Amino acid sequence: MSEQYDVIVVGAGPAGSTCARYAAMGGASVLLLEKDRDIGMPVRCGEAVSNRSLERIVDIDPRWIAATVNRFRLISPSGHIVEPDLGGHGYVLERRIFDYDLARLAAGAGAQVRTKSYVDGLLPGNGRSSTDLHKPAGTLSPSKDTSPADGPSPAGHGWSGVSMTWKGERREAHARIIVGADGVESRVGKWAGIDTTTHIRDMETCAQMTLTGVDLDDDVCEFYFGNDTAPMGYLWVFPKGNGMANVGVGISGMASKKRAAIRYLQDFIARRFPGAGVLTTVAGGVPCAVTVDTLVKENVVLVGDAAHQVNPMSGGGITSGMIGGRMAGEAIARALRADDLSLLQDYPKQWEKEIGAKHRTYHRMKSAVYKFPDETLDDIAVNVLRLAPEKRTIWGVFRTALRHQPKLVWEMVKTFGLK
Repeated sequence: MSEQYDVIVVGAGPAGSTCARYAAMGGASVLLLEKDRDIGMPVRCGEAVSNRSLERIVDIDPRWIAATVNRFRLISPSGHIVEPDLGGHGYVLERRIFDYDLARLAAGAGAQVRTKSYVDGLLPGNGRSSTDLHKPAGTLSPSKDTSPADGPSPAGHGWSGVSMTWKGERREAHARIIVGADGVESRVGKWAGIDTTTHIRDMETCAQMTLTGVDLDDDVCEFYFGNDTAPMGYLWVFPKGNGMANVGVGISGMASKKRAAIRYLQDFIARRFPGAGVLTTVAGGVPCAVTVDTLVKENVVLVGDAAHQVNPMSGGGITSGMIGGRMAGEAIARALRADDLSLLQDYPKQWEKEIGAKHRTYHRMKSAVYKFPDETLDDIAVNVLRLAPEKRTIWGVFRTALRHQPKLVWEMVKTFGLK
């Protein structure tokens, strides 16, 4: 069976659902496909977001909020505690409800949503043979060799849709534009010839357990640092209310060669929360890299983790992926209305202007900070505690941490408009 749409979005996470919603709001016919049976499950996320970022994209439903966070607690290897001023607050979400509702909002805007839809390839368009699907990235079709890697393709070229299995039945769906919102190292991107690989130094290996029966402050997110706890990364404790918390760790892929992330997590939980009940255990990779070089190629668009739109410093990707999804969805709608797919390039331009440059600075900051030995991390904490209370902000922490790298501090000041 075959169907025709303006847009097919592969992946119904926050970025994919947001992209589908905004494209549909702009008048496009949209098919949103999710390989899992239930949207929002399983949860592979710490679930924490800032209020300001989330409010940029969507009206917040109280049902999404497991806990409201008013404080951050940073704990150095020797136990020095720093609580910087956040300048706002954050939330710990219920992703099962949140993701489900984002897909519902997309459907309310006119998108068709289908779960249990396993996409296994792109369908060739004019000027491309089906054998192109099996070629390595960079060798796809003559049209790719005669047009800029990140620019619009000649009329008539590109991909015509996707092939998939839906409820055990083989199907094809056709569209003018295909969106890859399919996560880390996107297959949609690879099929289109986009390099979505992540170097091991930038691939954070993560493990998380949702615990019950824990004793902690319900409005505080805790972050632990140190070689024995989270080498080249950090460990988090995010409250979820009612004696529950997400406790997880993310470490560099380089560090995970010596010891798995789950081992650090198990050791920490045994020390901090002995006897706690374990409700869920998840593990996976987070691309803490700069954004992929090519967000749009021909008629294929990448958003979210597939585009490496995760904040490289924090590893958080919910709101940044949603912002990317909104930008992409709006650009897609404009391109379709004007019948000019070159307007898809508005999306990478807007992303670079609003977020891309900031993420490159975050990446350089991460690359510097994650190399610090425990002694330096303790020294940073001690020096931050010497600051006047009004200067103990997140940026005050970073300025103190990077005081021996004035070029990076100046770049941070310029990028974020700090004083």
